Amino acid sequence: MNLKKVCSSAMLLLATLPALAQLPVEITGQLNKERKSPVKLFKVVEGRPVEIAASTPAEKGGFGFLFYPEYEGFYLVGTGTALSPNDSYKFYFKAGDKLSFSITDSSYVLNGKLNSKENVVMTQWHDLARPLEEKSINFHRNVSTFVDFFPQLETIAAKSKTFLNGKATGNAKFDKLMKANINWDMSQYAVNFLNTPRSAHPSVEEFSPYYATLKAQDFAKNTAGLYGQPWGARILEGLTMVNMRQQDMKIMGGMEGLKNSLSFVPNDTLKGDVVLKTAANLRSYNDYTELMNAYGKYLLTKDQQQKSRDILAPLASLKPGGPAFAFSYPDKDGKTVTMADLKGKVILVDVWATWCGPCKAEIPHLKKLEEEMKGTDVQVVSISVDEAKDKEKWLKMIKDENLGGLQLFATGWGDIAKYYQIKGIPRFMVFDRNGKIVTTDSPRPSNPELKKLLEKTLATK
Repeated sequence: MNLKKVCSSAMLLLATLPALAQLPVEITGQLNKERKSPVKLFKVVEGRPVEIAASTPAEKGGFGFLFYPEYEGFYLVGTGTALSPNDSYKFYFKAGDKLSFSITDSSYVLNGKLNSKENVVMTQWHDLARPLEEKSINFHRNVSTFVDFFPQLETIAAKSKTFLNGKATGNAKFDKLMKANINWDMSQYAVNFLNTPRSAHPSVEEFSPYYATLKAQDFAKNTAGLYGQPWGARILEGLTMVNMRQQDMKIMGGMEGLKNSLSFVPNDTLKGDVVLKTAANLRSYNDYTELMNAYGKYLLTKDQQQKSRDILAPLASLKPGGPAFAFSYPDKDGKTVTMADLKGKVILVDVWATWCGPCKAEIPHLKKLEEEMKGTDVQVVSISVDEAKDKEKWLKMIKDENLGGLQLFATGWGDIAKYYQIKGIPRFMVFDRNGKIVTTDSPRPSNPELKKLLEKTLATK
């Protein structure tokens, strides 16, 4: 196979990087999948995969990479993405290594005799554990329940204990890492199976014996092991969820849920990563402040502190007292209504859509709240983010459901969603009489706390 022809832009891109090692890694491969797509190369950064190159297969499926490895350790190669472990395969690379393999619709096979001893062992392990990978990771193409999975899990778990016997590669670093890698892979298959859709789910009492050996604390003692695994952060999160079930702890969000999760993580730096994952999903400055007051002490590294600042920056513009978005949208009769038109009112904004089930579930509660606040200076403003093609559907629902308040049409996810960083609906927000932010993530009408918040805002001069 001519490497120059199959490496495509991947070789050109990575070969221009500084030579971080004396010799490059050379990968040549054949994509034998029915659906042709780019083959990607991922490095591992703090327990997560990061794409570093992509190779577009030639007409007959050939692809390749030539790159200087930033570190000796695990990488991923395959047609998958950085968001899911499907269709990407783990290999071990050090300077000067060569890898030749073929990717099929369901797995891969090594080609030739130039592959490193490390990747021969990696492939032997992958072949042994593949039945678990197929049922746990690639569940979308394999119908399986715990009835057939648990026996296989126990069989392969037993074989994994002696798998490395007689398989020393001469690379002491790899041999040590591989022993730990087997445990990481086994735990991934076990927990991913429980945390993905199935036609039947086992009770904790029905878990097979292997699950009793899985302790999140054992995988979170230090950063080195987790940070070197492409799915390390994901596996720890899954382990934590399983351990919570085993200890009959309620899985929940918010500060209480975070407190429970952190109790399974003994390493403070890894605690900081868990805190940042929670922070990334926050929608208000007040929530961010509350979180950091309680757990900001775990942001120990410069990288964690920078990530925290990046999360804070957009939220800071939405803190209480900040300016509201100056929207201008047509109502059901075509008349334009602006935020400025509502000055002097306490405004409850409801961002919703006709296709949104949770939005529609709040309608009866919103009507009740609106009736209870009748005669006050509270103005309910419902802003639809339906697309233009669904405007008639929106108008029909207003009539059929006898919706009150101001009904405005934003014509899709646009400026208001971007300004308030809305990624899911319904979203309720409260603004004071001067058009200043009270909160951009208020309780829903079904929560009595919203009425209390509105009354408090009305009483504030």
